[in-house]
Amino acid sequence: MRRSVACAALVVVVLVLVGTSVTQAAPSSLPSSITSVMNQPRYGQTRWSLLVADARTGETLYELEPDRLAFTGSVRKLFSVGLALKELGAEHHFETRVYQQGEVDPNGALQGNLVLVGGGDLTLGGRRLPDGGIAITDFDHNDANSLGTATLTPQDPLAGLDELANQVAASGITSIDGDVVIDDRLFDSYRVPNQYLLVTPTMVNENMVDVSVTPTQPGQRASVDYRPQTGAFRVHAAVETVAAGARASVSVPAVVPVPGYEPVVGLVNCVGTLPCRGTITGEIPADYQAPLSGASSFVGTFRMEDPESFARTAFIEALQRAGVDVLATSVARNPSELLPPPDAYTDDARVARLLSEPYADDARLILKVSLNLGANLSLTHFGLAHGERTLPGALSAERRALVELGVRPEDFDFPTNGSGSPDSQAAPRAAIQLLRSMATTPVADVFREALPVLGVDGSLAQTGVDLPARGHVFAKTGTTITDGELKAQVLAGYVEARGGRELAFAVYVNDYGPIASIDDVTAVFEDEARIADAIYQAN
Repeated sequence: MRRSVACAALVVVVLVLVGTSVTQAAPSSLPSSITSVMNQPRYGQTRWSLLVADARTGETLYELEPDRLAFTGSVRKLFSVGLALKELGAEHHFETRVYQQGEVDPNGALQGNLVLVGGGDLTLGGRRLPDGGIAITDFDHNDANSLGTATLTPQDPLAGLDELANQVAASGITSIDGDVVIDDRLFDSYRVPNQYLLVTPTMVNENMVDVSVTPTQPGQRASVDYRPQTGAFRVHAAVETVAAGARASVSVPAVVPVPGYEPVVGLVNCVGTLPCRGTITGEIPADYQAPLSGASSFVGTFRMEDPESFARTAFIEALQRAGVDVLATSVARNPSELLPPPDAYTDDARVARLLSEPYADDARLILKVSLNLGANLSLTHFGLAHGERTLPGALSAERRALVELGVRPEDFDFPTNGSGSPDSQAAPRAAIQLLRSMATTPVADVFREALPVLGVDGSLAQTGVDLPARGHVFAKTGTTITDGELKAQVLAGYVEARGGRELAFAVYVNDYGPIASIDDVTAVFEDEARIADAIYQAN
């Protein structure tokens, strides 16, 4: 498997969940190294559930309400990404293709349209490392608005479009007399409840524009940069640098997408029209340090609500950089009415082709940083492999597949999405069965290595760094916070036990209660790591 650059992100998903606090003491059958964690005073109103089993034989080592259905948070991604990895294979590539629709005259002018056919490529060449693989940073830009920070990858998010445009030019096309169209019919685009997230077949920079704000001198405007820079969307900034020690107030505007829905930060509905821009306002102190990461720049994101039009403008500009003249207006709504029938594309009309990195790299990105967009896209690709083009169809295909793997129907409920929020539930027994099943597949090692590693990388990089189990626990985290209360914290994955056994485990903290700061969440992370460490040391 190609190597990726991986690091940590604490992903906090803000949801609205309902639960009843139940005082619960751990049974005496659990070792004291586990019960001593569960019975701390701060867990007086918490309900725990846990299951630990041999990943190969299924022998149960420890259990505590293993059949209790509970919210999974992002542990849901184990199921969507695991099944996609098993179905597609670690070396599967997604393909983005470009076709000419019409003849090219002797001067290189295409007498017709140029069509880019989206293939569901999560990164579209935008994170590609020089030696292959996908770049991952400590704090992913998909979480910038919720975490208040991000570390951007150094790669150009337009690199994939530039590669396609250069291939078009190399084919002999020097100008396009027709239009440029994005074909997004691979599957029916859809939304999931968490942050009104839109999932589409063609994504440039995962449908986002990243904005970086860096302080200068007090009394002066801050330095502002954004990417990708296209005519589709421009950023206007009015951020003032203030004295060191002052409070930062930089913000990305929030909008209410539909009546009754909570405000979503950074939604952009004007793509395809002029002018289309977003405004960053506020103050940033000269000694600014971002929360969690400590970075010296503020990073926020705008999210494009018309990805096809956004991609069309970006592709036209890439063609122009490659020396191809395009007569059509670059900033306009994607003219989908010009698309030919889906079966009209022929090999001799194909003028460009971009292959993604292997799906193993996508899986690693998704699981390491808990990427909601990628988890839902993985569910979609699994559905497509089973002839399902819609989200409900993909969920039904996934449910059938999980039951075939031995997961009992009553042990899980995934009604709306593949990323976990706001309503995905599963019992610890369901997670263990999934983990045990994946351990028997040809992609078992790839799946395990894609998980965050305790004290080493991903969402566990800063957790359990001083524990003996550091580097021996491969697990997905899932966090749910709403209205200042920690509703759920879940950790599930594999333990390379000290005695040599490979164990599958799932530990759930539910209804923890009010939290005063992110430090309270970190403390629960550490306690779950201590339980994983106890499992590691005792076996």
